[in-house]
Amino acid sequence: MKPRLLLPALALVLAACVGGTSPATQTPADAPTQAPTNAPTQAPTATPAAAPFPVTVDHKYGSTTFNEAPERIVTVGLLEQDSLLALGITPVGTTEWFGEYDGAVWPWAQPYLGDEVPEVVGDAAAVDFEKIIDLEPDAILALYAGLTQEQYDTLSGIAPTVAQPSDYVDYGIPWQELTETVGAIVGKADEARGLVAEVEGEFETARTEHPEFVGATSVVATPYEGIWVYGPEDVRGRLLTALGFVLPDGLVDATGEQYGGNLSEERADLLDVDTIIWLDAADVEDYGGPVYETFAVYQEAREVHLNSFNDPLGGATSFVTVLSLPFLLDGLVPRLEAAIDGDPATAVE
Repeated sequence: MKPRLLLPALALVLAACVGGTSPATQTPADAPTQAPTNAPTQAPTATPAAAPFPVTVDHKYGSTTFNEAPERIVTVGLLEQDSLLALGITPVGTTEWFGEYDGAVWPWAQPYLGDEVPEVVGDAAAVDFEKIIDLEPDAILALYAGLTQEQYDTLSGIAPTVAQPSDYVDYGIPWQELTETVGAIVGKADEARGLVAEVEGEFETARTEHPEFVGATSVVATPYEGIWVYGPEDVRGRLLTALGFVLPDGLVDATGEQYGGNLSEERADLLDVDTIIWLDAADVEDYGGPVYETFAVYQEAREVHLNSFNDPLGGATSFVTVLSLPFLLDGLVPRLEAAIDGDPATAVE
């Protein structure tokens, strides 16, 4: 069974439950093309005029203009609900990725919910058009997504739809740009920029307080068809570089144009790093293989093990948003501190 946290690289199928249309399969997500999270935040693809409306958002399939702030928003993208909640807006519909929390809202975002819990209109494998129509949305957001032209055309026939930006591969929009684009759409661009600045400040604090992170090598890996590593343009790779870590030389050769890739035995050296984050590996025998077990990162217990499905901290490592990152940094930074000291006696908890 494929790990759920890899699903954006698989297929998001919009189950056409109206009009007898057959499901359409999306193309796999490849690697994003922009800078890591510690780079200065780029301007969002949304370019609001003064006032702040109308606002026009450029995306992969053209542009979408909003003359006023939408009030009934459905998120077909997998992460947008957090940006909306952070801005004080509860979407009427959301899409489940993994975690299976009510309304597809994870614990770190639940305090931002009002009296209404969003209706889940599908998951990372299928979204129900009929449910979306019944919710009568006035906007559909699919920024962290991989819509095809056909799927976009269908959704935009229901309500104004914003697809993934053309500047990145599918599922490649950085959390900063996602937050700021959502902010522009709902007329809260300044507030969104402020939220991004606060989180980027937390990264800066972590780097300052932990100079041992800066320049140390690290990688995020998971047991999947052998060993899967996340590349420099994936959210997990960006997380490490934002903390000051350096990804191992040659990682791009292993991941290619994808957000991650499987290691061959010849490239096991990419796991020979100062510290490593393993996702969903604790219950897997020989998760790193015999060569990995000869490396100091294993022998000196420089590993951080996280569970994506049973622990919100592990989930936040993949579900990277303006709301999840403060929660993630609070829990992950102390574990990385304990792991990187090279002392096997230091508990990484």
